[in-house]
Amino acid sequence: MNIEKLNSDILKTLELYSDKTGFNVAAELLADKNSFMGIDVIRFGENIDEIMERKAYEYISILDELEQVLQMFRRYYQYEKIEGTARNVVDKIPEKAFREAIANALVHRMWDVKASIKVSMYSDRIEINSPGGLPEGINEEEYLNGQISILRNTIIGNVFFRLKYIEKFGTGIMRINYAYKDAIEKPKYKVFLNSIQVVLPVFTDMKDLSTEEKMIWKLLREKDEMTRSELAKATGLGKDKTIRVLNGLLDKNVITRRGAGRGVKYRVN
Repeated sequence: MNIEKLNSDILKTLELYSDKTGFNVAAELLADKNSFMGIDVIRFGENIDEIMERKAYEYISILDELEQVLQMFRRYYQYEKIEGTARNVVDKIPEKAFREAIANALVHRMWDVKASIKVSMYSDRIEINSPGGLPEGINEEEYLNGQISILRNTIIGNVFFRLKYIEKFGTGIMRINYAYKDAIEKPKYKVFLNSIQVVLPVFTDMKDLSTEEKMIWKLLREKDEMTRSELAKATGLGKDKTIRVLNGLLDKNVITRRGAGRGVKYRVN
């Protein structure tokens, strides 16, 4: 924002303060210390019974909450890859998508509900659950299409916009989806009466798949569901090869299976 020191005029411009009522709730949320629950982060192991780490970022500025959650994200979903003389940071999950999802949760959540934003970190995904359903005047279809024109917390949204945590009001879903434009598995969104969930999968690029994996993935995308024998016949790979390819796709979380025995069917996530 290019602001070195806050004064009453700047606070009024940002709508954080007025001579009549003093500081408002938005100002308290941005203050170094406040009375609000913030972001509860849990990193799970192989299952939900195995908690590897838990951090509660609360009663501090929501700007600090965002930065501290990003630091935790970087510890577990980024790694360095050396290519020649260059050392590059690689995202397992796009940081842009995660930052956008957390920023949007802070901007759009209901702050009069005594509940935290829940961030669940798994080896194959991150789930972000935000208190409060959709703002009045927005339906689920509009939300999923990125057509959010109504902000629940306009003042907070304006501050985040000025700080470049969000680029434009109402474009969060589109920006998250764009970060996954080359990914096989896309983000998922669930809208409930009193909460919204965003699921960010570990990024799998088409170029990370073998020729046989791409072949089977494309077939499943076209046919919706197929058995192992149907896939073997369609690809000509043979039983053993088809099983190996399917297991590889399952390990990469690109496909799922349902049923048992000969009735097992596979489908794209």
